[in-house]
Amino acid sequence: MKEVVIYTDGACSGNPGPGGYGVVMLYKGHRKELSAGFKDTTNNRMEILAAIVALENLKEKCNVTIHTDSQYLVNAMEKGWAKKWQANGWMRNKKEPALNPDLWIRMLELCKFHEVKFKWVRGHAGDPENERCDQLAVEAAKQPNLLPDVRGEI
Repeated sequence: MKEVVIYTDGACSGNPGPGGYGVVMLYKGHRKELSAGFKDTTNNRMEILAAIVALENLKEKCNVTIHTDSQYLVNAMEKGWAKKWQANGWMRNKKEPALNPDLWIRMLELCKFHEVKFKWVRGHAGDPENERCDQLAVEAAKQPNLLPDVRGEI
């Protein structure tokens, strides 16, 4: 399988508010950058969506390492939180619903297909690819005619 390295970031001005994601995909000297902006979203939704969009852009099954400054994303996937929430009917515990189940469903399906590892990087700490993703996400959130963040029903 191809080894692909992906960096992702999400940004939001206000939470909720206008937001965006940025992605840098690296494979054997090739580079692809992706970004989009959304109105009325959250930072966590943009963090998850960045990783989803990156994985959806792969044309075949790959070994993927996703670098993100979102501990929420890393922990939900690497510690199995998202699978647990799904098994519990999208509840974090007996009283609290898990947030963003529409995105977690997509993420879990993509991770059944691809071999994915999530690695945390400290944000705004000088990692050039993380900084580029942040720049892409912030610029996307400032664009006119932002997309609606349509939260899917589960």
